[in-house]
Amino acid sequence: MAWSQDEERMLLQIERHLIDEDPRLAARLESFNERVQRKEGGGRGRGTKKGRGRSSRRLRRSTVIIMFSWLLIATLIITLLIMVLRHEAVAALPL
Repeated sequence: MAWSQDEERMLLQIERHLIDEDPRLAARLESFNERVQRKEGGGRGRGTKKGRGRSSRRLRRSTVIIMFSWLLIATLIITLLIMVLRHEAVAALPL
């Protein structure tokens, strides 16, 4: 499925923001993506369709960044819910 130009632009903005905010994390994700790509590709098709491979690699990197962001958001929400529920449970105890 192809991404629209707006979606690609938003993904690039997210990617640039992540690189600016946390370059170490961005480098680790890039390294991870390269290892996964080598494992999936097995060295096939190198040197052909350079432009297409580059955008495909960027798409995968952006997808990983988005997935990581959603995981972080979900973790924060769950943590907040647990904290609120514990606070309500303590407040409901008779003194």
